[in-house]
Amino acid sequence: MNIFLLNDIIVFLFIEIILVVLMLISEFSVIKILRKWDFNVTTSLQYSLEKRNYLVNTIIDFTIIGKIVLFIFFIKTLAELSHVVPGAMCIAGVVGANDYGEVLLLLKIFIVFMLAVWLIINRLDLKSKRFVYIKKKYLFFNFLLLLVLIELLAEVLYFSNIPLKVPVFCCSTIFKADALPFGLDRATLALAFYIIFAVTIVVSYLKKIILSFLLNAIFLFSSYFAVTYFFSIYIYVLPNHQCPFCILQKEYFYIGYFIWISLFLGVFFGIAAYVVESIIKIKETTFFKYSILFNTIFTAICSYFVLIYYIKNGVFL
Repeated sequence: MNIFLLNDIIVFLFIEIILVVLMLISEFSVIKILRKWDFNVTTSLQYSLEKRNYLVNTIIDFTIIGKIVLFIFFIKTLAELSHVVPGAMCIAGVVGANDYGEVLLLLKIFIVFMLAVWLIINRLDLKSKRFVYIKKKYLFFNFLLLLVLIELLAEVLYFSNIPLKVPVFCCSTIFKADALPFGLDRATLALAFYIIFAVTIVVSYLKKIILSFLLNAIFLFSSYFAVTYFFSIYIYVLPNHQCPFCILQKEYFYIGYFIWISLFLGVFFGIAAYVVESIIKIKETTFFKYSILFNTIFTAICSYFVLIYYIKNGVFL
């Protein structure tokens, strides 16, 4: 069986190629704007570039939003592949099926983050009326285009190297208790998670841009391990089932999507202020309230399952 004969992969790659083509088409206008743009002149060329700028913005906005939505479809595609790839019980086995899976997943998360940053910079540029950030945002777009082309190559390499005859490892083998960082046990990991969460919230409330960037990065790292090795066992109600991907399945009411999306949004808004300031040299502190909101939602969802289990059973797992 050829992996490229599966409907989900065909649809995914078809949409992906269309979005990449749209970005490449936009690149021709982007290059011309970068070379010829001068808002202080009133020539016909400048007028033409301004009209083209709105058209390109529309195309790029559509493409970026499409890419973000397509990431969720990519996760769904991996879930469907878990029924095809031998030995895979969930997305974990599919991602680990070859050397490209984990790299591709991390690259996609990074690209989604950067695409969202571009949307913010574009909004600020349009809001300025004089398009003061236009060259910086389009230079940033060139960087994004390069990443997307690398991503497309990685996708082809990943899907073409998924084994359909050789069994892969399942999540119970991949995620073991002894894989906890720094030799922590579950209780210490949970305590560290809540401490980092509290400090992150305080820093975001105080609107400390650099500290927020650093702490949200640490919070992302700690949250991954906390969900995988502590909170997930309360969602599954099984002390030996530790997996960050099975919570995305129907059996658990797709709660994983709410968990990971709220975490991504919380960390994104906590980090975005520093990234935006680094690119266009403007302080944007309105993001912090959204960081506080989504990080709190993420922590509340995870804590809910622990609390409910303790109320019902009077003990922790």
